[in-house]
Amino acid sequence: MKKFMNTAETMVAESVEGFVRAHEALVVFGAERKCVRRRQLTSGKVALISGGGAGHEPMHIGFVGQGMLDAACVGHIFTSPTPAQIIAAIEETDTGAGCLLVVKNYDGDLMNFEMAIEMAGDRHGLDMIVVSDDIETSRTGEGRGRRGVAGTLIVEKILGAAAERGMPLAELKQLGERLNTRIRSMGVALNGVTVPQTERTTFSLGSDEMEMGVGIHGEPGHARQPFTAADAIIGQLCETIIADITVTPGARALLFINGLGGTPPAELYLAYASARRVIEEIAVPIERSLVGTYVTSLDMQGLSVTLALLSDEEIALWDAPVATAALRWP
Repeated sequence: MKKFMNTAETMVAESVEGFVRAHEALVVFGAERKCVRRRQLTSGKVALISGGGAGHEPMHIGFVGQGMLDAACVGHIFTSPTPAQIIAAIEETDTGAGCLLVVKNYDGDLMNFEMAIEMAGDRHGLDMIVVSDDIETSRTGEGRGRRGVAGTLIVEKILGAAAERGMPLAELKQLGERLNTRIRSMGVALNGVTVPQTERTTFSLGSDEMEMGVGIHGEPGHARQPFTAADAIIGQLCETIIADITVTPGARALLFINGLGGTPPAELYLAYASARRVIEEIAVPIERSLVGTYVTSLDMQGLSVTLALLSDEEIALWDAPVATAALRWP
């Protein structure tokens, strides 16, 4: 295994240090480097906090900044941050309006974020929204239901914009819960993930195979299938997503094609064109788009398709200005 690193044990800390130094106009370390937070906090605004294991960059640290997250906590590769890290982020960013924790639906993340809320006690106004957009785990009936994957970015962007506009904690949670019912994702991979600590690949595929329904921690999917043309692969992903989401009159669609770490932009844009054709023919016109590598699984050669059906208010919040390392507009 060849990677640009010094040791597997120090890789995460050195990577996060590089990130903070590269984007020091936007972010700083929290106390004892337990979190990465916005350089400039807004007094009286609900703080948005998220986090997860390293290996998904730029999620979540790349989404810290104006219009998105106030802080993010980074665990070891594919490992949840500790309750102590999460409590530190709460202490750093609560300016009086409380904190909303955005958590991906994985057992480790849920356990540690719930524990942090309990340990923080009554000193802060705290609540939590659990993102669960991945179709794959609902198909298998395993665990707590749908995993939180690339759709987390959409939730964080829209809630971040709403928080910037002064939306209170209870309303932010309600908005997040409504959003969660209208975002669905599914991924495909052409190889597994090489984890630095183990120096092993999470799963192996033949030259003529692909894995449908993969997760962002290198998990295999529900089916190993013969590799085929891109239109057929993307069509299968889109048709599965459309069958699992309710298209209501007036819904406005956002299509997000996400690279999982090892897929070049040319292939992602080809996938976008294919996905847009399928979704618009079957279900709903696409009004907003995002294409790029945002929610990764280390070096996985793969991609995911995410479809979000949004209200007029949510579209306006998506369009609102954002200034982070990974997302920036207008």
